[in-house]
Amino acid sequence: MKVCDIAEKLSLKPLSLADSSREVTGVYIGDLLSWVMGRADCGDAWITIMSNINIVAVASLADVACIILAEGVEPDESVCATALQKEINIYTSEKTAYQLAASLAECLQ
Repeated sequence: MKVCDIAEKLSLKPLSLADSSREVTGVYIGDLLSWVMGRADCGDAWITIMSNINIVAVASLADVACIILAEGVEPDESVCATALQKEINIYTSEKTAYQLAASLAECLQ
């Protein structure tokens, strides 16, 4: 399923739309950046509450389809600007990481 379709189904708020046509093939939840970098798969939707600039670097290295910030977290504008330059999709949601993961699991079945 494409990032844009998931965003619509889950009512995600876009913060950085670089390529909303990317396919989401899985889900990874994590806040320890070094852990995510080594374990998230290419094409994953990465759910986190981290919002600093390092999420863009990790997302780029792991080649995730998008970052979804849980619990209403929003990064600084500079993070979103860098994400656009690096072609990283970032969304936010008021839902918890668990709620987002459960909804994504349904979408990807």
